[in-house]
Amino acid sequence: MTDAVLELPASLRAEMKDPLGPVFTDATALLAAASEPIISVGDVVTYHLIEAGHTPTVALVDERTERDSVDEAIARRVANEPFDRETTVTNPAATVTEALIRALSAATAESGSTLIEVDGEEDLAALPAVMLAPVGASIVYGQPGEGMVLGAVDEDLKADVRETLSQMEGDTGRFWDLIAAVE
Repeated sequence: MTDAVLELPASLRAEMKDPLGPVFTDATALLAAASEPIISVGDVVTYHLIEAGHTPTVALVDERTERDSVDEAIARRVANEPFDRETTVTNPAATVTEALIRALSAATAESGSTLIEVDGEEDLAALPAVMLAPVGASIVYGQPGEGMVLGAVDEDLKADVRETLSQMEGDTGRFWDLIAAVE
């Protein structure tokens, strides 16, 4: 049994393909446009940021990319990055669990860097990350077949994500209670 708080309904799947910001194919260019803290969602994105010389403040990985196992060299490089803290959470596909929210909350509140290893999938983690990140932060995640999305956290992005989250199935009240506990 998981502690799923929200689930992605089939009716939102197409909307979730719209990027939350510009798409970059070059990590150096993305980093030049990004601001701290940087939260990366996905193994390949995290790898590219590390290879470009930047350890994300928070990185979420699940050793998967586009539903397949991530290349061993990518997994090894991310695993060997000296994050200040590492934690593991369970988060099934197309869900946001309480464990994921709590891990993101703790990671965004602490100084230093945190690697969150997800047993399951981190496919929706960008959404609670936007809500937990301070204005001015950057959320970076992969856009399949296109590149890396840079979501610049501002009040407009938070409002857009809030609207998307309100359309998800599950206990939205509980979700907002968990988010409010850190705001």
